[in-house]
Amino acid sequence: MVGNLIGILKNQPEIALFLVLSIGYAVDQIRFGPIQLGIKLDDSVKNVFFMLFIFALGYAGGPQFFSNLDAKGLRLGLLCLIEVVAVLALVLGATLFLSLDQGTAAGLMAGAATESAVVGTATDAISKLALPLSEIAQLQANVVTAYSITYVFGLIAIVVVTSQVFPLLLRVDLRAEADRLWKTMGGGADDPAAATATPEMVGRVFQVTVGRGRTVGELTAILGGQASIERVMRRGQSLGVEPTLRLQAYDQVLAIGRRSALVNVAELLGREFADATAFDAVVETTEVVVNRREWFGRQLRELDPSLPPAMQVVGLARDGHAMPLLPDVKLQRGDVLKLYGPVPDVARALPLIGDRVVESTRSNISFAAMGILLGVFIGGFSVKLGGIPFSLGTGGGALLTGLAFGWYQSKNPHRLSVPPDALALMKDLGLATFIACVGLASGPQALSLIRKFGVALPLVGVAVAVVPACISLYVGRRLLKLEAPVLLGAIAGQQCSTPALSAVQNAAGNATPLLGYTITYAISNVVLPLMGPLIVTLAGLAHATK
Repeated sequence: MVGNLIGILKNQPEIALFLVLSIGYAVDQIRFGPIQLGIKLDDSVKNVFFMLFIFALGYAGGPQFFSNLDAKGLRLGLLCLIEVVAVLALVLGATLFLSLDQGTAAGLMAGAATESAVVGTATDAISKLALPLSEIAQLQANVVTAYSITYVFGLIAIVVVTSQVFPLLLRVDLRAEADRLWKTMGGGADDPAAATATPEMVGRVFQVTVGRGRTVGELTAILGGQASIERVMRRGQSLGVEPTLRLQAYDQVLAIGRRSALVNVAELLGREFADATAFDAVVETTEVVVNRREWFGRQLRELDPSLPPAMQVVGLARDGHAMPLLPDVKLQRGDVLKLYGPVPDVARALPLIGDRVVESTRSNISFAAMGILLGVFIGGFSVKLGGIPFSLGTGGGALLTGLAFGWYQSKNPHRLSVPPDALALMKDLGLATFIACVGLASGPQALSLIRKFGVALPLVGVAVAVVPACISLYVGRRLLKLEAPVLLGAIAGQQCSTPALSAVQNAAGNATPLLGYTITYAISNVVLPLMGPLIVTLAGLAHATK
C-alpha cells in the first residue's frame, strides 16, 4: 500500500505539492516543522510562484518604503543598516569557521533573519552559478534545509529577547513606559486600547418640541462647531437645511457630531426620536489614501480643524497595520485614513486629504503581469564581483518592479489595480508553493546536512538573530534616544518579525510599538531579500580565497 502511494505521488507530483501545502498549513497551526517527501517538480512551477510572491511583496510594501525615505525614516533606517551589516558579517564568519557551502550560508541567513524571501532570491542566484546541475540542485536543497533548521530558533530568539530580555536590560517597566508614551501623544488615560484621536462620532434624531422657533444657524452656534444639523424632516418631507430655516413643532432633526456635544441636545430641541428609518442613508464610512504633500509629517490633530464638524477619523492604517489613533501620530504618504460622516461632508473632505481608495475585488492582471515581466528583464543584468557574476535575479528584479508599481498605485488609488486581498493570496500561495517545491526535492539531503553540522546551525542561527538586535538596542537607546516601546517595535521590524511585534505589544499593553515597527519593517522587508544573491556571491568569494 505504501509503495502504491509513493508511486502515485511520483507519477503525479502535483498531488504531492498540494498535499504538502495542506499538511504544512495544518501542522503550522500547532507549530511543528514541515514534512518533506523527496519528490521533484519542474523548476518552472516554483519559479512562477516565487515571482508571484516577490512581486506582491514589493507591491504591498512599495508605498511605505518610499514614504520612509525621509529624515525620520532614514534615522530609524540606521537599525536596518545594522541588521544587514551584522547579519552578513556573522553569516560570512560562520561560512569560514564551519566551512558552509553557498546554499547553507544563504539558508542560514534566511532562517536566522526570519526573512523567507531570501530563500527565493538566493535559490535563483545559485541557479545561475557555473556549476554542474547536480551540484546546483544540492546547494538549492541546502538553502531550504538550513532555512528550516534555523528559522524556528531565530524566531523564538527574537520573540523572547524583544519582549522579555530587552526590557530587563533597559531597566524599564515596558507597560508603564508604553502607557506614559500613549498619554503623552494624547491617548486616553483610562483605556489606552480604546482611546481615539477624537471623541466618538454619533448621530441622533430628535423630535422638536422645546426647540420650536429656533433656527438652524442658532443651534449650530450653540453647538460650537462640535456637531451640525444634517437633515430636517417635516411631515415626511425633507427640507433644505439652511441657517435661516426655522424649526417647527414635531419636526424631526438629525444631528451628527461628537458624543459630548450631543449629550444635552435634547434640552435644546426635544426628546430623542426612536424611529430613524428616514435617515438611514445619510452617513458613510470611506477610506482615503494620504497623498497631499501638505499633510506629510503633520500630526493627526492638525487634520481635525480642516474637516467638517460632523466628520471623524475613525481609523488609520499604515502598510497594512492598524496604527494607534493618537493626536500626535504623524501622517505619512500612503497612510490610509477611514473617515466617518455625512455623505456631502465626506465628498468635500476627500480632496483635502487625498484620493478615495477604490474598493474592488477585481485585479488588473495585465498591470501585475507587466510588472513581473519587467522584473525578469531587469534581473537578467549582471556584473562581476571578483570574477563571479552577480545579478539581482528574477526575484530581485520582480521585487524592485513590485516596489515601483506599488508606489505608482499609491499615487493613483482611483485606478483599478491589485486589491489587498489578492496581494495577500499571491504572497501566501506563492511563498508556500515555492517552499513546498524546493522542500519536496530537498528531503533526502536534509538528514545529511543535519548530521554534518549538528547543533552548530541552530546555535549560529540564534546568534545571527540576537547579535544585530543587541547592537540596535544600544544604538537606539544611547544614540537615537528612542522610547522603549518604539525601540523594541523597531527591532522587531528590522527582523521582519510580526510574531515579535505581537509579543512586544502584549508586553506593552497598547499599540505604541507599531510607531517604530512600520518604518523598519518597510525598509528591511525590501533590503533583506536583495541580500540573497549577495550572500551567495560573498560566500563563493570566501571559499575561493581559502
